[in-house]
Amino acid sequence: MPNHPPQNLTIATTGASGSVFLRQLLLSVEREARVRTVNFIASDSGLRVLAEELGIKGRSNLVRQILASEKMKPSARAASSKITVVSKIKEQSNADIAANVASGSYPADAMIVIPCSVGTLARIANGTASHLIERAADVCLKEKRPLVLCVRETPLNKIHIRNMFRAADAGATIFPLIPAFYYRPATLEVMAREFAYRVLAHLGLPQPNAFRWKG
Repeated sequence: MPNHPPQNLTIATTGASGSVFLRQLLLSVEREARVRTVNFIASDSGLRVLAEELGIKGRSNLVRQILASEKMKPSARAASSKITVVSKIKEQSNADIAANVASGSYPADAMIVIPCSVGTLARIANGTASHLIERAADVCLKEKRPLVLCVRETPLNKIHIRNMFRAADAGATIFPLIPAFYYRPATLEVMAREFAYRVLAHLGLPQPNAFRWKG
C-alpha cells in the first residue's frame, strides 16, 4: 500500500458485467477530498457493457453519463448531475498508448480495474500490453504500485485461476466482484456502494459511512 492515501488514481472498466459497481466507485472518488485526480479508461467491450447495463449512449461525456445514469432514481440522478466531473475525473482513450498513465514517470498512486474481465486479466497477467488499460496496469506492477483487479467471471476455469495466480504473484490484488450481504443491503445501489467502499479502504481511503461489523 502507498505511504499516504492515494491522490492520483487510475480507474478502468472492461467487458464484464457489473457497471453499477463502477458507477458507485466513481461517485465515491468524486466526493473523496483526498483524491485529486482520476484517469478513467473504458475498453471497447466495457463501453458495450455500459450501454447495456446503464443506458450509456456513445462516448461523449462518458463519465457524466455514468454518474447520471438513466437507471438511477430521479433524486440520485439530480444529485449526481451537480458533480463537477471535469475537475477531477479525466477520460483517457484505451487506444492512446502514449497517454500519461502509460509511463512510469507519471505519478499515479494506484489503479483499479472494475469490473475486470478475464480477458483483461489474461493480458495483464501475461504482460500483453497493446492497449492503455493493460499498459497502465503493467506500469503499476513494474513500479510496484497497488493494482486492484475486480475480476468478474463464473464459473472459473483453470486458465482463469492460473492467470489470477500469475497476476497476484506479480503484485496485483485480486479483488473478486463479490458483494457482501450480512449488512442487509436494501437496494442494488447500496450493495454496490459498500463494495466500492471496501475497494477504497483497501487502498488506504476508508469511507466514514461504510458499514463496519461490530459483532
